[in-house]
Amino acid sequence: MKLTDTAVRKAKPETKPYKLGDGHGLFVLIHPNGGKYWRLAYRFADKHKQLALGIYPDVTLAEARVRRDDARKLLAAGTDPGAAKQAKKKQARIAAANSFELIARELHKLKTPLWSAGHAADWIKTLEREIFPRFGDYPIAEIDAPMVLDAMRAIEGRGAHEIAARALQRVRATCAYAIATGRARSNPAAEIKGAMAPQPKVKHFAALSEK
Repeated sequence: MKLTDTAVRKAKPETKPYKLGDGHGLFVLIHPNGGKYWRLAYRFADKHKQLALGIYPDVTLAEARVRRDDARKLLAAGTDPGAAKQAKKKQARIAAANSFELIARELHKLKTPLWSAGHAADWIKTLEREIFPRFGDYPIAEIDAPMVLDAMRAIEGRGAHEIAARALQRVRATCAYAIATGRARSNPAAEIKGAMAPQPKVKHFAALSEK
């Protein structure tokens, strides 16, 4: 018999964990502490396994069924859904460790002893203000030239051409460092120089002498 949302919601904890099944391997595990955990029981390579599908009510019954069906599709294709989930988590950890912001801060820490205090502070503040909100959390290998150009044009759109030039230099330095440390293969900031708006010329006026 299939579960209903009402049955899951009203399920009371007991002294020991117990299961309420929904079919095709899906069940909710009720813990003595009141927690309700979605699980999928399945068999792969002649081994009985379980896959965590989330916690009720954050994951609803309908959502748990969708996740079950997705896992069953992987099984039908000969893939262990548990192994696929772990591989996805690993990729997410790698991506987080190689984010643009993390690498930029790593470079900043490396160079700070060589810079003046003022330059070091200005260097990271430019990125914090102009770049990190746009693609700081992106894996640096996934950042491309159009993303960098969009960020630069947004700065230029405020008339802040000098800030745009400094920001581009710092993005370029960060990407070059990522290449040198094996975390990127190309430097998108080096590819857009010709697409940047030329800096307006500053007019200098002759000083007036008193007569």
